[in-house]
Amino acid sequence: MKERCREMYAVIVTGGKQYKVSEGDTIYVEKLDMEDGAEVKFETLMTGEDGKINIGTGAVTGEVVKTGKQKKITVFKYKAKKNYRRKQGHRQPYTKVVIKKIEA
Repeated sequence: MKERCREMYAVIVTGGKQYKVSEGDTIYVEKLDMEDGAEVKFETLMTGEDGKINIGTGAVTGEVVKTGKQKKITVFKYKAKKNYRRKQGHRQPYTKVVIKKIEA
């Protein structure tokens, strides 16, 4: 049988994406306009603990650790036999956040 999650967790929304987090987790989210060391609060979709789920309640507090850019990716487009080539690089900005507290 599958073992159920014993610790408290929450599902948060930031940057148009959803993340399942627990206290002490480190997540990389879309860039937030905050300084390193700042406290950030996230909107919660649900919280859960020991099989009990609460929809739409709770708050998640985290601390911004670092803001940076990911590794470069290369975007290359071409059309065969038409002498059309476009090469472009991109580095996505991110914010590293450590989850400090989950309130149900």
